[in-house]
Amino acid sequence: MTLADIKLHQVDRDKSQLAWRLERKFLILPRNIGLAYMLLRQVCRLDSEYPEEQINSLYFDTADLEQHNMSLAGEFRKDKVRIRWYGTDEDHQNDIPVFLELKSREGLASSKQRHRLVVPAEHLNLSSLSSGIVPKSTLIDTMSGFGHFPTKPLQPIIKISYWRYRFTEMLTGVRVALDCHIRSTMIAREIGYGERELELPGGVIEVKGASMELPVTLRHMKIMDLDWSRFSKYSYCIDSHSGKLGTVGRLSPSGKII
Repeated sequence: MTLADIKLHQVDRDKSQLAWRLERKFLILPRNIGLAYMLLRQVCRLDSEYPEEQINSLYFDTADLEQHNMSLAGEFRKDKVRIRWYGTDEDHQNDIPVFLELKSREGLASSKQRHRLVVPAEHLNLSSLSSGIVPKSTLIDTMSGFGHFPTKPLQPIIKISYWRYRFTEMLTGVRVALDCHIRSTMIAREIGYGERELELPGGVIEVKGASMELPVTLRHMKIMDLDWSRFSKYSYCIDSHSGKLGTVGRLSPSGKII
């Protein structure tokens, strides 16, 4: 199956000029993180510019978590609004570049639009994230420019950080990422128990390209008992904070214990 086989409804959404790609995600058991990295190093090249780094995102949603609920319901079309920045807290000393992003998904295909801004480092402090990092008018104007018009006000919901290793598969050029140490802190005070840095026990491999067919060199990943999933970091983390304290598998994706 290729992108040509999937109806993306790009004209309906006025996004016919966007670059769409297919994503496959595989959950990794905690004991297999090292093995996954080793196998990927054998068949992929590390990214020459950003081979590894911490990625941070502040996600926005409506007060009733409209986008989260659409993801849980398996809606064909859904969007995520976020502000993304890179590096650890120790890296943030002066003004920091951030990216206002709209990630749109239709089935298994996704696209991303982003706009770069520079903000004072203190805007990224955890205590300041409830203010949204940038003025509301900037967020609204940027999303409007992307053709996204939420029917309800958006507000900061959750901060998610993780460590990403980036690769390129040698034969096909397909992009591959290994994400681990996925941690989340709820910003919306009405959700969860005020916990900070809840961490996923395991990781995720993401394969991004124009085809659902895995490159031959990546098919041996099956030896790690990988589970193909529509895993959403945003929705997973919301569920983790909302789950009942002490519940077995609370910090694992819904229906899975890892």
